[in-house]
Amino acid sequence: MADCYELVADCRLRAATDLFSHTWNPVVLAALSQAPRRRVELRASIGGISDKVLSETLRRLLGHGLIERRSYAEAPPRVEYALTALGRSLVDGPMRALADWTLEHGDDLIP
Repeated sequence: MADCYELVADCRLRAATDLFSHTWNPVVLAALSQAPRRRVELRASIGGISDKVLSETLRRLLGHGLIERRSYAEAPPRVEYALTALGRSLVDGPMRALADWTLEHGDDLIP
């Protein structure tokens, strides 16, 4: 943790917590936790997310290496998004722990 105090902008903890600063990141990751999905399936399963925001979120998660995009040479072309091993470790580790904590203490957060 000493490195975090010296290089705040480059701190690994900050980089990890930034993943949760974008509201839709954990939502999309959770939606992909069950199985790979096509874009239209993702949008339908999430609800309330615009196409533009979904595109931005998918690009951001791809850039972080948390999801992968698979293209299938079919007619019509098919594209699916899936968690990578890194994304799975985030969903099954910190996100699951946060969900458990929220179930236990969520009511205490509401004034």
